[in-house]
Amino acid sequence: MEQILYFYQYLIYFYSFAITIFYLFLMICSYFMIEKKKIKYTHIESELLVSLPEYAPYISIIAPAYNEEVIIIDNVKSLMSLNYPNYEVIIVNDGSEDKTLELLIENFDLEEIAFPYIEKVRCRPVKRVFKSTNIEFQKLMVVDKINGGTKADAMNAGVNVANYDYFINTDVDCLLAPDTLTKVILPVLDSKVEVIAVGATMRMSNGCEVDHGVMTRVRPPKGIIPTFQETEYLRSYLLAKMGWSMFNLIPNVSGGFGLFSRTIVIEAGGFDPLSHAEDMDMTMRMVTYMRENNRKYRIVQIPDTCCWTQGPPNLKVLNRQRTRWGRGLLQIFVVHRKFLFNRKYGRMGLVIMPYALIFEFLAPIIELTGLVTIIYLLFTSQINFNTFWLMLLYVYLIGITMSLMTISYDLRVKRQYKTYPEYLRLILFSSMEAFVYHPLVVFFSLKGYWQFLTQKNFSWGSMTRQGFSKQNPPSKTAA
Repeated sequence: MEQILYFYQYLIYFYSFAITIFYLFLMICSYFMIEKKKIKYTHIESELLVSLPEYAPYISIIAPAYNEEVIIIDNVKSLMSLNYPNYEVIIVNDGSEDKTLELLIENFDLEEIAFPYIEKVRCRPVKRVFKSTNIEFQKLMVVDKINGGTKADAMNAGVNVANYDYFINTDVDCLLAPDTLTKVILPVLDSKVEVIAVGATMRMSNGCEVDHGVMTRVRPPKGIIPTFQETEYLRSYLLAKMGWSMFNLIPNVSGGFGLFSRTIVIEAGGFDPLSHAEDMDMTMRMVTYMRENNRKYRIVQIPDTCCWTQGPPNLKVLNRQRTRWGRGLLQIFVVHRKFLFNRKYGRMGLVIMPYALIFEFLAPIIELTGLVTIIYLLFTSQINFNTFWLMLLYVYLIGITMSLMTISYDLRVKRQYKTYPEYLRLILFSSMEAFVYHPLVVFFSLKGYWQFLTQKNFSWGSMTRQGFSKQNPPSKTAA
């Protein structure tokens, strides 16, 4: 037993050291990618696309909606107000049982049209398609379909209806920055290699002020859990994904916001309705298609904040979200196990999948076994407190350093909050994350693993919408 414990302690030491090296490496790479982007893409390029529509590619925006009556009108108004000349908005009503469809029809003067629907990727049947009779909303299309049970099924319906080569995958609880489309399409136009997807930074909308679908004031989240998630999201996008983007190794483009090649999505079979991590699954299958057909590709991450989403407002919703993510992560390794250490899939198979397996999937398991080991050592009076406190301090300082660097990167990209005390709130919460928020994430992840292995509770559940913080009462129609 003593030998096992001795070996395990050294294993934990080398594991902690390895993950620290990885994160420091990604942090350095991220910095250079952020600086490169600031030099390469300026306001000049964005303004040219707006002023010269003939050079701006057409883009479809697809946003599935299921029982979203609280926020659907604000969301659509937000999508209709983007500063980009050539795009369409497709809202997929996925069999809502509330007034989502009725509100859309009433507020945007929708009428059913004859639409030549062709099912290029499989989904539940589409019942009808609506367009607005009001020229102000001519970019809007609403698809009414039978509920498919997952966002992926609704996305496939939107892909079938979309008219353009690239589409945005987003949610109706998301608000997009006015210049979002110019920012995500510029890497596509600039690349000599085919770009199959583009991701951007997402952050919490909880606490932000919204007036008629337009964000008027960015604020840090008011709730405890969304505030923790704000820094967590920034680390994921600005540190991890920006770092991996240097080597074309982005593991997934977020399902909350991302630009995708419609052609490649269709060729890859569309979104998988059975997946609990449809964003990573779609990314992996797009990579599979490109690699197996010997086609060069790029997946790009930009540092700009383009999307604000409603984070879980309470512990109950966080539980549902992270448990599903845990199920989804384990499902990814089961479905895409052929990637692991497979040279056929390039660096994605040799680097990203092993990294995700060791430092993401196994991390909650290692932390749980570490806790059990510490408890055992305490009860048997075998713990070396000097080493214990040094290791704890080491892990804590590494974590807080990463968070502080991430916040500094965010300031480098663009100062979103008006006052520095608002950033101080993120720093204070980051200092508590390891002891308050992180243990919850570990527990919910392990719960998701267990549910996947036991095939229990595979329902998706629903997100409780709270609406957006408004300056004025919402109007019936867009201003």
